[in-house]
Amino acid sequence: MTDSGARHAEAWSRIVQRLRAEFGEDIYRSWFKGLSFVEVSDMTAVLTVATPFLRMWIRTNYGARLLALWRAECPGVERVDVRVRGVETATPERSTPAPVQRRLRDTRSAPALVQPATASGDQLFESAPLDPRFKFETFAVGESNKIAHDTALSVATSGSAGTMFNPLFIHGGVGRGKTHLLHAIAWKAAELDPSRRILHLSAEQFVFRFVSAVRSDAAIPFKETLRSIDLMLIDDLQFLQGKATHREFSHTMNALIEGCRQVVIVADRPPADLCGFDDRTRSRLAGGLVAAIGSQELALRRQILEARVRALAERGQSVDLSTEVLDYVARQVSSSGRDLEGALNRLAAYRCFANVPVTLDLAERVIRDLVATQERPQIRIEDIQRVVAMHYQVSRSDLVSNRRTRAIVVPRQIAMYLAKVLTPRSLPEIGRRFGNRDHTTVLHAVRKIEGLLAKDRSLARDIETLRRRIEDGES
Repeated sequence: MTDSGARHAEAWSRIVQRLRAEFGEDIYRSWFKGLSFVEVSDMTAVLTVATPFLRMWIRTNYGARLLALWRAECPGVERVDVRVRGVETATPERSTPAPVQRRLRDTRSAPALVQPATASGDQLFESAPLDPRFKFETFAVGESNKIAHDTALSVATSGSAGTMFNPLFIHGGVGRGKTHLLHAIAWKAAELDPSRRILHLSAEQFVFRFVSAVRSDAAIPFKETLRSIDLMLIDDLQFLQGKATHREFSHTMNALIEGCRQVVIVADRPPADLCGFDDRTRSRLAGGLVAAIGSQELALRRQILEARVRALAERGQSVDLSTEVLDYVARQVSSSGRDLEGALNRLAAYRCFANVPVTLDLAERVIRDLVATQERPQIRIEDIQRVVAMHYQVSRSDLVSNRRTRAIVVPRQIAMYLAKVLTPRSLPEIGRRFGNRDHTTVLHAVRKIEGLLAKDRSLARDIETLRRRIEDGES
């Protein structure tokens, strides 16, 4: 070892002692004990850990402190690079080298990850960042989300023993806390068992990484590595696109579940309403536990606001809102938790920056647009299909099938017409939602119903009734 290398190793030993003293023995053993010093090169201190999730956790929670400690010991250090041990950092060849293949197949050793063909150092297969605010301790629990919260907590604390809720499928509208629960599961699971291999991705990231692996001739190692995960968390599954990607996701999910590995999935709709997935995959998704998060009740909205006020106060932003103002916001902003937080942030800005007291009159003016936007929720094609199918006593699968009997064709045309006038979807998109039909078929249906409305009063009354039920959110 060179003199500079020895000095840097001694500096790392002192940093380790500082970490142990500052954070205590428990936190040190959980997060820092597995850190290994490699070198200091080009003003960068290189450290390694065993798993990608541990790397992400340390970067998120302790990256700034590690850099400060390194700078105190070695003023020339400008950054700290935490890497995963056993992962190649050079650009791979088109064919995966045999040593990498062997590591990928050894699923019980430190995981080897597949790199993109164009990257140097960045890993193709690594958890997406987690929001440090999204933990179970900061999740407001009410009647509308209690089942989802309790099952999520059970999954997070079950460890390698697993739970009966596999897969756990959480669904609900925008801003109801689905992503919060997904992140909370990851944080808690990693806290209880730092060696647990956890992968958190959005559906879009899953697609990108799978396609990148295929293009770089690394599909097989990618699949093998994916199947070695202990806990897989997928956000916004409704955005998963492409037949090949759907097929790979389904195979991966099945392999993990059959291997007693936990899968947690979040989407804005239940499994039966997911587009592009085959019946077998939808059945598998529904076979564990499907937990819905409903509209937030008044008491829960009030609880969320109080929690946000406390969080602002902890950051030095005392908002000092009256009970009357908080009650007003909770009553009027009922669409989502994000809108609640947005309303509170506006009021906090007036209080902190304009230095004016937040009265009820001011609150009414400031959040007027948030109150207006929640009056009519966004209408989905699936909602239209469900209401039309129930009205005409057919099944939703009939509406998207190839059956051409009059009892099916007319309701199908009516549903296409309503999808065109009640949603912003394009004709091709509507066609895809009705059994991958061509946009000309949708256009024909729309024109056919428009022509009948002018002369068939009974049909006009039916469509008006359907329209009112859809807009009112009835099922």
